[in-house]
Amino acid sequence: MQIINEYNLSYILRNAPVGICIVDAATLVVEMANAHFLKLTGKPEEAVLGKHYREIFPLDRLDQDEMILNKAVQEGRPYTAREREMLQLHDGEKEMVMVSFVYSPIKNSKGSVTSLAVWLLENTAHGLNEELAATNEEFAAANEELAAANEELAATNDALIETQANLQRSEKLFRSIALNIPGSLIMVIDRNHRYITIEGDIMEKMGFDRQKYEGRHPSEVSPERYEASRHLYERVINGDQFSIEWKTEDGEFYIVHFVPLKNERNEVDAGLIITLDITGIKQAEEKSAKLAAIVQSSDDAIVGKTLESVITSWNAAAERIFGYTEDEMIGQTIYKIIPSDRQDEEPQILARLKKGERVDHFETKRLTKDGRLLDISLTISPIKDAQGNIIGLSKIARDITEKKQEEQRKNDFIGMVSHELKTPLTSLSAIIQMGTTKLRNSEDEFLSGAMENASRQVKKMTSMINSFLNISRLESGQLLIEKEPFRLDELLRETLEETKLTVSSHIFSLNECNDITVNADRDKISSVISNLISNAVKYSPRGKLIDIRCQTEGKMVVVSVKDEGIGIKASEIDRVFDRYYRVENRDLRHISGFGIGLYLSAEIIKRHDGKIWAESESGKGSTFYFTLPLA
Repeated sequence: MQIINEYNLSYILRNAPVGICIVDAATLVVEMANAHFLKLTGKPEEAVLGKHYREIFPLDRLDQDEMILNKAVQEGRPYTAREREMLQLHDGEKEMVMVSFVYSPIKNSKGSVTSLAVWLLENTAHGLNEELAATNEEFAAANEELAAANEELAATNDALIETQANLQRSEKLFRSIALNIPGSLIMVIDRNHRYITIEGDIMEKMGFDRQKYEGRHPSEVSPERYEASRHLYERVINGDQFSIEWKTEDGEFYIVHFVPLKNERNEVDAGLIITLDITGIKQAEEKSAKLAAIVQSSDDAIVGKTLESVITSWNAAAERIFGYTEDEMIGQTIYKIIPSDRQDEEPQILARLKKGERVDHFETKRLTKDGRLLDISLTISPIKDAQGNIIGLSKIARDITEKKQEEQRKNDFIGMVSHELKTPLTSLSAIIQMGTTKLRNSEDEFLSGAMENASRQVKKMTSMINSFLNISRLESGQLLIEKEPFRLDELLRETLEETKLTVSSHIFSLNECNDITVNADRDKISSVISNLISNAVKYSPRGKLIDIRCQTEGKMVVVSVKDEGIGIKASEIDRVFDRYYRVENRDLRHISGFGIGLYLSAEIIKRHDGKIWAESESGKGSTFYFTLPLA
């Protein structure tokens, strides 16, 4: 069946030989009235259209008519109301005719009644009634076809609404994706290079404006840029998928991907252009390349390993020092080069590193492929990810075998020289003591003072030689620690009294030291105390206070020596206990010393299971501390 279109249906309604008007089902307002309807009612069109149905027909039996109207709306089928007389003009003469009222519901695609067709049927001639009935049937058929058409149009409309909603969702999704890709600019162009859409968080940075560009041809908004990019647009529209990299004058790097977008017929409909800022990646690559070059060219062995001690990287220096190639070591554990008697070092180092600590200048021995033992200095650092989690370890190993040998030769020489010097120095000390005794009552004040000064210098020389000998013994493992219980407070008083005999330039105080007994080597601890007091005197101006204290903390005693001297810089305070290290300061050039006193003191305290450290502030003095276990 062919569906009557709306134009034909309207023509039928307006020219039908019966009176017809269309009334809104909800408001009963007249929406349309044909010529015969106006003729039967004797009213002009403006008096009918837009008027309430009751204004046109002030019915006597309104309740019954309204009931029929409601039934037609509620039940969705036509009803015929009562007949009534109506006056009409026919060939210039007035004529009373009987008219029947028929109410036909009009439904939408969902089956709901939206309007009523009110038919006015004249009952003056049987033939006319038959013709009207036929017309009514034709109209009813047309109405059914229109309803079917309405259903189809409604379905099509729903599909269009859904499609439009999907497109809107897709557009929002596209923009959301584009905005959430960091450092991106995403554009879509049609076959004529016109911008369909543009989005991204670097859009403004790249000089694009969505409102200015979308829907327009690039030649309209940026002719110079288009001329430079036209050949790229043509390539992607011709189906070529490719990428290019470029660098700006400011040193920024970008990669641009061109992707052809095809339809179901495999034809290119549009081009997708994705620009990504890869400056950070490029800088990281350059940094990584430089770092790799440094690692490979380093004279030190640089080894990467996991928290399980499995080797992950092995540079050329590691291959040269240990004799193993990279292929031989990657995937192996570091225990492969650790001697059997030092296997316990690795767990201890790992425990410190897992806490985030760094191991600096850890001296040990390692095994080469050909079985040689090397003296090695290790610096080991934790490797962390972006979240701060430790994911691996970096180890720098330096071969200090030759350095150790040189130090040993130097220590042997110093030990030998010091030992040889002790004999003539002892004789010299005895001669000075005899001379001092004979000159004690001499009237020659110069000779008496000279002998006393010579005695002090001999004692100083003896102390220095003993320090060198102790270092030599320490390095050779022959520095003996003979522990015995003794009163530390008494040793502090004795040492301080001896110092006062030769030092009158400073003020000394000893506080909080009573009845403290320790189990230690009395002579070695005496040399530690003497060295700390001597340093405090050397590095403090005349007349300043040297404060000595001791107090117990748990099972330990803490001894401190505080001065009011020049202080130590924060960058140097951790190195003052290194062997032969002296603080670099032009104001200290007149102060003699070899930088061995604090080193020897630290080693002695360490062998007593104690700790030694310093606190200082440049220009405000220093405090040196050490601890010993109580007896």
